[in-house]
Amino acid sequence: MTDAPNLALAQKVLAAQPFSNLLGARLVVFEKGAATLELDIRDDLRQQNGFLHGGVLAYAADNTLTFAAGTVVGAKLLTAGFTIDYLRPADGALLRAHAQVVRAGRSRVVCRCDLSVVDSAGVETLCAVAQGTVAIPEPSQEP
Repeated sequence: MTDAPNLALAQKVLAAQPFSNLLGARLVVFEKGAATLELDIRDDLRQQNGFLHGGVLAYAADNTLTFAAGTVVGAKLLTAGFTIDYLRPADGALLRAHAQVVRAGRSRVVCRCDLSVVDSAGVETLCAVAQGTVAIPEPSQEP
């Protein structure tokens, strides 16, 4: 995946993740230095106040950060850590997570991710931001 990002191949990787299938996540952008993941907001993904659960936002940030890193360094990656700031309650029809590579090194890739909700009229509202570090494991550390 390091020469030319392949959206179809990346979508197969996503489809091999049972949790991503459970959430109904879709990878819609996979290009050099960036990735975008979307999922429909359903009632069973909401918390007690009716907003999208923060864990779903964290999942989207984590996975999108890693896919963005994969566009520049390949598929064998592990999340080393990330932070997320929830800016406003997430409520809408669609969650869109867009991540971009900030810097790719030999052993780590730093990425940032904007998470927005899109309402039924197509209006997009930023609801969270995340930054993460993705590790490139040494061959002896690969799962």
